[in-house]
Amino acid sequence: MAVLVTGGAGYIGGHMVLGLIDRGEEVVVLDNLSTGFAWAVPGAAKLIIGDIGDTGLVDRILSDHRIDAIAHFAAKIVVPESVADPLGYYLNNTAGARALLECAVRNKVRQFIFSSTAAVYGEPAVTPILEDVPLAPINPYGRSKLMVEWMLQDVAKVHDLRFVILRYFNVAGADPRGRHGQSGTNATHLIKVAVQAALGRRAALEVYGTDYPTPDGTCIRDYVQVTDLVSAHLLALDHLRKGGESLTCNCGYGKGLSVLEVIEAVKKVSGVDFPVRLSPRRPGDPAALVAGAERIVGLLDWKPHYREVEEIVAQALEWERRLAARAA
Repeated sequence: MAVLVTGGAGYIGGHMVLGLIDRGEEVVVLDNLSTGFAWAVPGAAKLIIGDIGDTGLVDRILSDHRIDAIAHFAAKIVVPESVADPLGYYLNNTAGARALLECAVRNKVRQFIFSSTAAVYGEPAVTPILEDVPLAPINPYGRSKLMVEWMLQDVAKVHDLRFVILRYFNVAGADPRGRHGQSGTNATHLIKVAVQAALGRRAALEVYGTDYPTPDGTCIRDYVQVTDLVSAHLLALDHLRKGGESLTCNCGYGKGLSVLEVIEAVKKVSGVDFPVRLSPRRPGDPAALVAGAERIVGLLDWKPHYREVEEIVAQALEWERRLAARAA
């Protein structure tokens, strides 16, 4: 049996591929390479270039490779872009997932792990955020993901399919062994762009909004290291294979850092005092998102190892240097 990883040539999906291979799983990657890279897929995995919306292709993959579980990462993820292009996000994230689910049901795939997001919470009234607070996303990205959560819940009621929905907070860092990291050329993640500024690959770092209702006026986020995040997915897969019930869990550390605090950490670790420009808010950005992680710790026995932002920054710096050397 094998695991299908959609979006497995990208950032988080690529780390999932490494985690599966490290423990001896057979892995098939489906990626259209719109943001991923073929070189990022290790030789031990089978890479198929294509789209999750191509149901004929997905049917063949599920049948030919005896797929018993799907880990679904393929999605557009940039909040401001979703505000500007909502139809593109609903097509890729929501309609694409619907097509993938149809194929999963048709081919009797019984385990499904879904890469969701804290954006489904919108502007929650309480912090930390628990999974049962009202869901009220404030941008098309969050809505596109919430629709997939609803589809999974409805499909699981009438078909032999169980799922784990993992709601990510802000993912950062890189594989501690230096095998993979965030490689996209148009990244918007704070730690990556700050690292690029520290290495002189950006003239300055833009801070969007300093008038939020937070201690220093900038957005607060819960930064979770990508390998820790993958360990949660592997635990979710084991849970489902053992017959566990469907679950929805947050993935975060329960500790918030402001944009300015992250920038100071990058300056400290890199030793570079790079320029910072203050700009108005971007549409669709909540003031604070911090995870309540008791459920995933209690139900899946998740034990993260890379909680310190300085360690996460150091991994991101090292990966960015590796990317620069690769391009040279």
